[in-house]
Amino acid sequence: MRICVILEGCYPYVTGGVSTWIHQYMTAMPQHEFVIWAVAANSSMQGKFKYTLPDNVVEVHELFLDDALKQTGKGKKHKYTREEIEVLRDFIDCKNPDWEMLFKMYADEGIEPVSFLMSQEFLDILTGICQTEYTYTAFSDFFHTIRSMFLPVLYTLHSHVPKADVYHSIATGYSGILARLGSYKYNVPYLISEHGIYTREREEEIIRAKWVIPAFKKFWVRFFYMLSAGAYEKASMITSLFAGARKIQISMGCDPDKCVYIGNGIHYDRFSGIGPKKENGHVDIGAVLRIAPIKDVKTMIYAFSGVKMRVPNARLFIAGPEDDKQYAAECYDLVERLGVKDITFMGSINVVEHMGDFDFTVLSSISEGMPLSVLESFASGRPCVTTDVGNCKELLSSVAEDDFLGSAGICVPPMDIAQLTNAMVWMCTNTEKRFQMGVVARERVAKYFMHEDMIRKYQETYDEVFRRWQG
Repeated sequence: MRICVILEGCYPYVTGGVSTWIHQYMTAMPQHEFVIWAVAANSSMQGKFKYTLPDNVVEVHELFLDDALKQTGKGKKHKYTREEIEVLRDFIDCKNPDWEMLFKMYADEGIEPVSFLMSQEFLDILTGICQTEYTYTAFSDFFHTIRSMFLPVLYTLHSHVPKADVYHSIATGYSGILARLGSYKYNVPYLISEHGIYTREREEEIIRAKWVIPAFKKFWVRFFYMLSAGAYEKASMITSLFAGARKIQISMGCDPDKCVYIGNGIHYDRFSGIGPKKENGHVDIGAVLRIAPIKDVKTMIYAFSGVKMRVPNARLFIAGPEDDKQYAAECYDLVERLGVKDITFMGSINVVEHMGDFDFTVLSSISEGMPLSVLESFASGRPCVTTDVGNCKELLSSVAEDDFLGSAGICVPPMDIAQLTNAMVWMCTNTEKRFQMGVVARERVAKYFMHEDMIRKYQETYDEVFRRWQG
């Protein structure tokens, strides 16, 4: 089978998390051919892969959203029908447009992405929305905001579509729409696997974003909800990582019959042989994550500054790539301003080689699905302190009706410095209980989160996708 996996802002340009997951996923299915359709923000990333691609990856197609800004709109002008204008009006107003009509216009007929945004029809639609919803907002601000939203989408619809037997998007958003486009183009099924809830993550980012004009934040949120709704609508199957995420997908309009959850799985044997840390007079805390706002490293730094006041021999090791250079610089500056000692930024590491150096791990994210870093910590016998996001609380306490193993860590509210500090101090000072939690953690992974079980479930999902499509 030829599977086109569609990825947004991750593999093969970024390591860890979803990137690690998809790399291991493709490697575990040598019987299938994979086509990678990678969507990224900036064309400067072209060809800069952080992974050696598996042998069964037969094609790579890169799509960069900033290339949309290079479009000139000098192609043949299109005369829009009344029906097309109505679809475009719904599209610009984020009101569940007819995506098949948009595919016909931009993928089949090849309308230039910029042509509509330079037309009188676009200006009329924009004026109507502005007069209704943004009466007291500068029209120029509204114009440039809308253009920056919709030009990249039209550009993606106009792009080359690699051929496959099935399209598998690892998110909704732009990649989910591309999966639907591939399905439309070649009359084959598509499915979506969400590791986090894409729209919720984008909403959280927009609320905090300084680059978004405050008056337009709600409109940006509507935009991303529209993309996700379009991706969900025609998917044959939609997977999530845990039952709570499935409920969110259904609340957002997904057909419950299409929604299943398949938990993450890891290569347990890679970590299970890691023994206790050698005594060195310190309590060493590991944080394996991307340095990005969504991981809320700043809260972790603040919390650790409080830990050092109460546990002088504690040390924090932050391991992972700088996904956001500006945010990383802010984190380094915060350490300097607080004057906190014993925080080491390790950069990207081989997790297997370093997990044995930690007594326990910490994750301070404001959004997660089912984090692989927690499962890897568990498999090595290290308990975790996490925030109560995604499936973290269940991972620490109980993941199934027959799970009576006990606690594998401490869960605290996100962005709560005091509670995160207290949890880390407790873990530092309760050595025997920490060890017992590590035993529980390892047993939980061995029972519920084996990589081969996850791969088997996805194989069954592909079979079900084709059965539904043919039915």
